[in-house]
Parts: sequence; structure tokens; C-alpha cells
Amino acid sequence: MSETPAKTLQYRVDGREDAPVLVLGPALGTTWHMWDRQVPALSGHWRVIRFDLPGHGGAPAHAAGSVPALADCLLATLDELGVDRFGYAGCSLGGAIGADLALRSPERIVSLALVSAAARFGTADEHRQRGVIVRTNGLEPVARSAPEQWFTPAFAAAQPAITEWSVQMVRTTDPGCYIAACEALATFDVRERLGRITVPTLVLAGSEDRVTSPADARVLVAGIPDARLALVPGTSHLAPVEQPAAVTDLLVRHFTSTWRGAGATPAPLVSAAGRSAALTTPAHGPVAEIAPPEIPAEAPAGRPDPYEPGMKVRREVLGDAHVDRALETTDDFTADFQEFITRYAWGEVWTRTGIDRRTRSVITLTALVAGGHLDELAFHTRAALRNGLTPAEIKEVLLQTAVYCGVPAANAAFKVARDVIQQETTPPA
Repeated sequence: MSETPAKTLQYRVDGREDAPVLVLGPALGTTWHMWDRQVPALSGHWRVIRFDLPGHGGAPAHAAGSVPALADCLLATLDELGVDRFGYAGCSLGGAIGADLALRSPERIVSLALVSAAARFGTADEHRQRGVIVRTNGLEPVARSAPEQWFTPAFAAAQPAITEWSVQMVRTTDPGCYIAACEALATFDVRERLGRITVPTLVLAGSEDRVTSPADARVLVAGIPDARLALVPGTSHLAPVEQPAAVTDLLVRHFTSTWRGAGATPAPLVSAAGRSAALTTPAHGPVAEIAPPEIPAEAPAGRPDPYEPGMKVRREVLGDAHVDRALETTDDFTADFQEFITRYAWGEVWTRTGIDRRTRSVITLTALVAGGHLDELAFHTRAALRNGLTPAEIKEVLLQTAVYCGVPAANAAFKVARDVIQQETTPPA
């Protein structure tokens, strides 16, 4: 059976049709308009293609739950446009897409710029928690908090129109596609593969960015063999919007100096104000090193060991924080049990494809109520929310248990589930 072809993305093209192509990728919750201030200068050199993420900016709402899936959608779009090789600049989630392209389709990338990006964006729990909040409360809490995540306080106060524009961008995003993009960020982690990115790369960071910090940028620079860092002072996460002139100048200089191919020496990176914005790797050597890619040992004959797949699913369903706490308290007495549940409960059963995880959560909640296992009911209620069940659906499950497991059992379960749901679905203050 052939794989389902990747869906294409909504896009806009500026610049001469015969010019080399430069693709600009957006951040989560934004549209291609976040690059508006860069386009006049960039389209004088390149044929600029901007795209919207699924469900953003009125784009079709075909949710893609991983960075590779989003990258495949972009490649399908470029294939339709007849674009083979291109430069790429992406901001935040758009930067993750660029890193994935450089890893899986390096023959297509001429040069790369990662803006406000990271090899891993925070923790998986943070992004899945945001998905739970959106599923329960809609996008309004996330939209209201966007300016403080994206801009410095001084910029947000001085530019109320841009601040309101940023809120409206998030409000008009399809919630399902936003949740899927959160899952894409939750599963994105290329820290151990940075050394395989071989294209010339500019890593551009805002000095005041609290979402992807300058430390995240330095991890990228230390790991990518041909990478340099540009730090834009007084700037937060959405650097192309907050400091458009500086970001434009840095992008023009990077792509014009690296487009000639391997071996070209990049020109010095200078900000629009004339001050140097480049921070090269220290003369004493890189601040960190990424181990070379490991060559996997030949798998032994027979049935694969379910432990690693089990640990992966266990973390995805219960969250890193919960699993880390369980493992930290493991001792000689409990170690065998921890291995047992990881290998068999999670590796043998939860990995099966016969039913989806939402259905497994329904079954698990019911079984825990029937058995009176209230401690486990608490963290599996949290898991059910992350597996896509809404509070209303969890209520229906518990009402069903009242009929078949008894009112006292359901009464206790409602108390536990209510506390967990309140904790998980209350937006940050």
C-alpha cells in the first residue's frame, strides 16, 4: 500500500520568478505576515516563498502532529511549484522545520537560518500541557499571553497595534491544528543529530528571548559544524517583528555570502545600526560538543525488546515529570517492578495499534475506578487529557462507571478527577 501523499500548504510568492528561491517559515500561532517587514529587501535578491502552518491564517485545517510531517507538507508544496533547491529561514517552529529539512533533505537546502530556534523546545510536558489548556479553554488564554512571550515589555507597550495584531493571529488559528503543532514541538529533539547538519547555518537569537534563550542558540552553534551566531540586543522571541531592520540585514548578509556554495567565506555579520551582531565560536573551542552519530549495532534475531518503545510511550502518555519522579525513587527493591511495567504494560500493550490512545484512556479510567485505585486514577486522568479526552468526555466515562462499578466508587473518582482537571486546564496566571 502506498503512503498517503503529504498535503500542501497555503503560500505566497514575492520577487522575480527567475530568482533563486528563499523560503520563510513562521512561528507557531503566527502567519506569513510575521515576515512582512523582511520581504521588500529579500525579494530584491530572491524569489521569496512564505507559507502558513495548517489552520493558521485561514489555511486548510489538516493537522500535522510532527515536525517531519510539516516538513513533508512544505516539500510537497515546493514540488508543485517546481522548486528543487532553496535557502530557508524559519522562526521558532519554522526553525524546527528547517533543521528537519537540513537533516532529511540536505541536497535541497543551499543555506539555512534558524531564528529564535532550539534543538529541543523546552520540555514535552510543557507543550502537551498547552494542548490540554487549548482543548479545554480554547485559544483565548494562549492568545492573551502571546505578547509577553513574543515581545519585550518595552516593545509591547510602545507598539499597541502590533501587540493586538499578535493576539488576533493566535485567536484566528484553528485549535486542532494549534494542538497538533504543540505535539510537534513536544516530540522535536535533534540535539544528538546536530552534527549531521552540513549546510551553512546562521543561528539568530534575541538577547531577551525567554522562549528560546541565547543558551539554546549556543547549543545549535556548538553542534552544527558550519554555524555562526548572531545575537540581536533588546529583542525577544518574535525577532523579525520586533527588530525587522536588524534581522533583515543579517539574513541578507548570511544568504548572499553562503549562496555560492561550500567553501565560500561568509562576510562579517553587521546589524542595521552598523554594530557587529556576530558572536563566533570562542577561540578556545566550542562551548559544547555533540557526539558523532552512533552506528546501531546489528539487532539480534528474534522478537525486539519492548523496553525502549515502552519507555517512549510511557513518557508520552504520563509525561516526563511523572516518569522522572518514578525513576528517581527507584531502588533495588522496586527496580524490577519499574522495568516490568515499562516493558510489558507500556511496551507490549500501550504500543499496540488495534485501538487508539484515547480509547485506551477510557478503558484505563474505567478499570481504575472499578478497582478503587485512586492514586493511579489521578495520573491517568492527566494522561487522558493529554491523549485528547476533554473534561466533558471524562465526566461521561465516570458517569458510566457509576452505573456499572457503583456510586461510591464513582463518587470518589469524581473528586480525584475534578482536582486533576482543574490543575491541568487552568491557564497560567
